[in-house]
Amino acid sequence: MKVEAIPIDIPEGSNVILGHTHFIKSTEDLYEILAGGLPKSKFGVAFCEASGPCLIRVEGNDPKMKEAATTISRKVACGHFFSIVLQDAFPINVLNAVKACPEVCSIFCATANPVQVIVAETEQGRGVMGVIDGFPPQGVEEAEDVKSRQEFLRRIGYKR
Repeated sequence: MKVEAIPIDIPEGSNVILGHTHFIKSTEDLYEILAGGLPKSKFGVAFCEASGPCLIRVEGNDPKMKEAATTISRKVACGHFFSIVLQDAFPINVLNAVKACPEVCSIFCATANPVQVIVAETEQGRGVMGVIDGFPPQGVEEAEDVKSRQEFLRRIGYKR
């Protein structure tokens, strides 16, 4: 078995949601969730089929976001893997709806951080083992850091 870390290129100002799903219908269902939940955002969805023609199925409302999602899925190249690339929105705004999609099995990450997807390859194919999302901790927050975190959440509208 071969194991590799695949770096993911996230377009500037974008976030990604990476996950595992199980059915060709996923692409359209995820599109509908994103279009309904993020009407003013730009997004692309790409899904790697694991049987039949084994194509990367693509949906979205923005050509650049569709291309970015396709590039990620092509690079990871694992059956039933999906990538969503969002711009002008945060994953938290649709994450529960994405997780509730009947075809979605799991979410690997939802982030704007640098990401590496850990992939194992056997004679049958490839599968995602997990992700490296961001960087390791550099310490524990102190009072000044708590204040900064709280101010940030209020400034971007997630807390009052």
